[in-house]
Amino acid sequence: MPKLLGSFGSPFVRKAFVALTEKGIPFEHDQVIPFGVSPEYRKISPLGKIPAYQDGDRTLPDSSVIIAYLEKIKPEPSLYPSDAYDYARALWFEEYGDGGLAPIMGGKVFFPKIVGPRFFKQEANLAEIQKVVDNELPPMFDYLEGELGNKEYLVGNKFSIADIGIATQFVNFMLAGYSVDAKRWPKLVAYLGRIHSRPSFKTAIDTEKKAFSA
Repeated sequence: MPKLLGSFGSPFVRKAFVALTEKGIPFEHDQVIPFGVSPEYRKISPLGKIPAYQDGDRTLPDSSVIIAYLEKIKPEPSLYPSDAYDYARALWFEEYGDGGLAPIMGGKVFFPKIVGPRFFKQEANLAEIQKVVDNELPPMFDYLEGELGNKEYLVGNKFSIADIGIATQFVNFMLAGYSVDAKRWPKLVAYLGRIHSRPSFKTAIDTEKKAFSA
């Protein structure tokens, strides 16, 4: 059976978990922690990052690479739009999550608030984290609010990699104890509620809530 390698708490592991679940691909989940990974793991993921994926004798690192592979081996249900422009837009939103939201929500909020204290005995600077939440994230939320408009999904009126790539980042924001202001960003809040209530996301979120509340 295929195996997903990487611990919950990572938005990128969650991306791959959601994609696998949406496609109905049975898999095992090995909770590899991305600190001090073994030489064996680095053979699969040379950068030492999570997730990685094993499918028989085939191995792949990186959530975006893994999901692109899944799309080829099991095209339905598709996670990428068929229209060329919508396809490119979906990849853009995935990058907006990976390269835009993740360094802030993950690196400047979730890590110092949750991971640092829990695993490295580092005291969280709550005032500094709040500055990030107050100053760096609002423009990014403004952009998403504008892009959503009255749409149910970000691209092509259908659930896609765009929605996975964006919504996964907000789970970490939530796990760190923060939420999006519904008065200021009502469309974004409603959208996240829809996406996070999908069984694929809900399974991951429920598991992670239990893990990080322990």
